[in-house]
Amino acid sequence: MAKRIFIWAAHPKAGSLSEGLADAYAAGARQKGAEIRRMNLSEMSFDMAFEGYGEGAAALEPDLDAWQKAIAWADHLLIVHPYWWGAMPAKAKAVLDRALAPGFGFNYHSKTVAWDKLLKGKTADAIITSDTPPLVDRFIYNKPARRVIKNQVFDFCGIKTNKVVQFGSVKTASAKKIGNWVYAVEKMGANAAGNDLRGAK
Repeated sequence: MAKRIFIWAAHPKAGSLSEGLADAYAAGARQKGAEIRRMNLSEMSFDMAFEGYGEGAAALEPDLDAWQKAIAWADHLLIVHPYWWGAMPAKAKAVLDRALAPGFGFNYHSKTVAWDKLLKGKTADAIITSDTPPLVDRFIYNKPARRVIKNQVFDFCGIKTNKVVQFGSVKTASAKKIGNWVYAVEKMGANAAGNDLRGAK
């Protein structure tokens, strides 16, 4: 059975390196027979205002509803985003705020701090691009973006992380180095398409 993979290029600008890496991942996955759904943040339209969950929360616009449905459909996810001020861009974070919501990604228990992880059984990769060299980010800043996507996003919702990769420095990278990143990402996509989900928890 073909692996169902949802790829989200979470950069607000069209034609970004994030979108190019998403292309490479998709190409690798398709070579292994995966079925792909893809969304680009640069093409998504929705209200970024968010005042919290609960009564009175705004209904999801079509693009956010489609994003949710793609997550639900997928066996495996890829999120690729740039690293801005220690995190993903505000528009990407707004998608998580609005659409990775209670009743979909998780459910808190009413009288405790415990919660149910509603996306168990899925796996994920994440790719982060940065001007900060990854080793500097690890040893000086303690890799905040990598920790958040793995722990506070994927694991919080029950998604098993395969790989979180950070590429940089984009600012100083040669064409050859970027080509090496593209090649590595294509292999990631192929590996994701070939992985057996039966071990996912």
